Amino acid sequence: PNATYVGVDNYRIGFQGGEILANYAIDRWGKQVDWVLGLDIEEAGTLVQSRTTRASEAVRTLLPSLPIESLVRMDGRGLRDESHRLVSDFLDRHPNDKRILIAAANDSSALGALDAIRELNRQQDTVIIGHDGIPEMLAELEDPTSPMLASISPDVHQYGPGLIHLGVLLVTGNTVPPYNYIDHKIFSRATVAVST
Repeated sequence: PNATYVGVDNYRIGFQGGEILANYAIDRWGKQVDWVLGLDIEEAGTLVQSRTTRASEAVRTLLPSLPIESLVRMDGRGLRDESHRLVSDFLDRHPNDKRILIAAANDSSALGALDAIRELNRQQDTVIIGHDGIPEMLAELEDPTSPMLASISPDVHQYGPGLIHLGVLLVTGNTVPPYNYIDHKIFSRATVAVST
């Protein structure tokens, strides 16, 4: 409370991630979705959780007939192993369900979901988005058979200059906005292919 925020706009990137998932379902699955899974990081607080909250809202905006009961949130804790366990358990309980959208709060959770999906051979049933743009995720996006659709990452090069600018404003007595957002990039199969 009362701190000045500098970082990515979690609300915006969450919604954009949900749009990517929903547009895939519209284009490839005829607007049919059985489940939308959100892999949260509860201990990171509401700002980071808004990535999955807003992803679900975007899916429901673009697919308004999707029942609210189809939205499931789980605390993957931002960990690959925990997300793997949760997604594996979920898929075991729903062996016949297809068209599953997964919005992970970070790439480690997304990769854990992918591990579970591959172990159970459910690649055709699911698609995933993550956040952070870590190298393993970018390598995964190069694989055209992967269920990974995208990773949304802050432009980390803006953090240092942004903090210095705000610091100078604050020590010189200027008022600054409570939220100061840095730009972000969306890495998808198309953008990764272009850059390699």
